[in-house]
Amino acid sequence: MNKVLGIIAEYNPFHNGHVYHVNESKKAVGANYTVAIMSGNFVQRGDTSLTDKWTKARMALLNGIDLVIELPVIYSVSSAENFASGAIKILDSLKIVDYLSFGSELCDVNLLNDFANVLYEEPKEYISILNHELGKGFSYPKARENALLIYLNDIRKYANILSSPNNILAIEYLKSLKQDKSNIAPFSIKRNKVDYNDTNIVDGFASATAIRKIALTNDVWSLRRAMPKSSFDIMYECLRSGKTVANLSKFEQTIIYNLRRMSLEEIADLPDVSEGLEHAIKNAANSCNTIDELISIVKSKRYTVTRLKRALLHCLLGITKKDILNSKKVVPYIRVLGFNEQGKELLSGIAHANPKLELITSVRDYLDTSSNKVLKSMLEKDVFATDIYTLGYDYDSSSNLDFTTPIVKV
Repeated sequence: MNKVLGIIAEYNPFHNGHVYHVNESKKAVGANYTVAIMSGNFVQRGDTSLTDKWTKARMALLNGIDLVIELPVIYSVSSAENFASGAIKILDSLKIVDYLSFGSELCDVNLLNDFANVLYEEPKEYISILNHELGKGFSYPKARENALLIYLNDIRKYANILSSPNNILAIEYLKSLKQDKSNIAPFSIKRNKVDYNDTNIVDGFASATAIRKIALTNDVWSLRRAMPKSSFDIMYECLRSGKTVANLSKFEQTIIYNLRRMSLEEIADLPDVSEGLEHAIKNAANSCNTIDELISIVKSKRYTVTRLKRALLHCLLGITKKDILNSKKVVPYIRVLGFNEQGKELLSGIAHANPKLELITSVRDYLDTSSNKVLKSMLEKDVFATDIYTLGYDYDSSSNLDFTTPIVKV
């Protein structure tokens, strides 16, 4: 019987560590097919993707992924909770996925599940501890980490698990699987050689963070060592043609302009802005010229840099708290970015398993015919996000690419 593996990823960009994860995951469960739910042009830590979503899809399809589905931008730039929830809802709605594999520093899903169970069940004692930690002025992630460790009451067993972004996302995936009562079986592949923020290349492995830095210094030899040849060739062409976007600072003047133009009420309506943060952001925007300067003014024990960057990204893309709230109430559409021959078979299987699923192969057709206002609004945000993203290119900053770019077929 055919087995289908699901992966949630950003592939920013696709490197040797991703090849290892895909191959080890397939081997672990004997999977015949692999589908990736992939963030597009903007990513969860509140920043840009180095290359556009079709480029990332092509890299993935050339290296073991059969079908790439876009995670709508409203989810991809959300908190870890909403990022995971949107991706899991998509995977579960396909009705053909047997396994979910994620990379983490901890290979023990049972330990990760201990945290996920608390977050899913939200016992009163845990909520009380969480509120107490928030009352100390900690950021929500730190307060939640403290509350979980206090509630589980075994520092030796659980120490350092919540200090890793990959473990945190893994816990959110597990929680979302429980919320959706999904039959997808989760498992973890331990990260190989390097950690999330490591800057060195070790035996051909480097973190995506390191690779992005290497790419922007034009260190071609190091880049070649850390990526599969097909990915490197594509990446090199993007760098040569000026079609990369280094980071959010490419849009800092637009962001600061928007913040100066917006009212306090409009800033307060941005996701990740709460408890009067709009006043600090407005004051900072009125007195600085760069994103780094703005963040250095506003950041505090309560507000992490990542949270502030997401708020600025929401400002750039016009995403509001209502958009996030609506995204939690729907099953997302299935926006196909690319597939190979096996992916084509997967699409047939998906259409057969769930005939009512909103499966998009033409953005224009969907926007012209769909009667679902929430999903149409979400897709319009994806289109707008691409139009903004290409403004970061050195050359050929065309708009409407979501209407004109064909599905990637390998």
